[in-house]
Amino acid sequence: MTEQKPVSETAASKVTLPDAQTVISVKHWTDRLFSFRVARPKSLRFRSGEFVMIGLLGDNGKPLLRAYSIASPAWDEELEFYSIKVPDGPLTSKLQHIQPGDDIILRPKPVGTLVHDALLPGKTLWFLATGTGIAPFASLMREPETYEKYDRVVMMHTCREQAELEYGRQLVEGLKDDPLIGELVEGKLLYYPTTTREPSERMGRITDNLASGKVFEDLGLPKMNQETDRAMVCGSLAFNKDVMAVLESYGLREGANSEPREYVVEKAFVGDGI
Repeated sequence: MTEQKPVSETAASKVTLPDAQTVISVKHWTDRLFSFRVARPKSLRFRSGEFVMIGLLGDNGKPLLRAYSIASPAWDEELEFYSIKVPDGPLTSKLQHIQPGDDIILRPKPVGTLVHDALLPGKTLWFLATGTGIAPFASLMREPETYEKYDRVVMMHTCREQAELEYGRQLVEGLKDDPLIGELVEGKLLYYPTTTREPSERMGRITDNLASGKVFEDLGLPKMNQETDRAMVCGSLAFNKDVMAVLESYGLREGANSEPREYVVEKAFVGDGI
């Protein structure tokens, strides 16, 4: 984990970007993962769990944009993002070097399916994520509506190594002391992090732990069912497909903003080639 870098030199040296927003802070969690916060446009309104297009100018001078979930909740005065670093990625090979004071492009048109409106009412809400797929749930875990709508919230997050879980772990641990939602979260949020390569207290893929029933046994919960359980999914295309099959084996059906059901999947999430 590295410290924030000093603010870049002067605004005068910047290339003027369309829809520019200033980077406020940057934190590098591992050699592959970093998070950053930027100024929030005063006109931007979004629902916790949605994503926007952000980016930088490409080598050809044209905007290079990708979909990024907003990791901060809808009430936050800043916008937070959580990103992977891809050495040869067209965008992240550049984005990983941003420093406080730099500008990025941010298109202020939030969209997405990982929102409360896309689910039917239920009692237990499952957040299922791999890697940086935890970003929309970082937003939703800090959203008061999440705890007002559900009796219980389960955050399942799987990464290869323990260090890659640190962003989520620190966020979850800090929720109990949050002045806005600390009391709402107490006793309602269950955190279930696992690794797939490095040995840790809990291991295994989300699909395996759901299909085998291990997660239910570990947390003392009944198996999923259509009447009470709702789920949101965010990860790679392969992960999403595999989880959808498991959820449907428990009787859950895929929903959308226009047709709320028992689970939703974010299909616009950025992959490993960014």
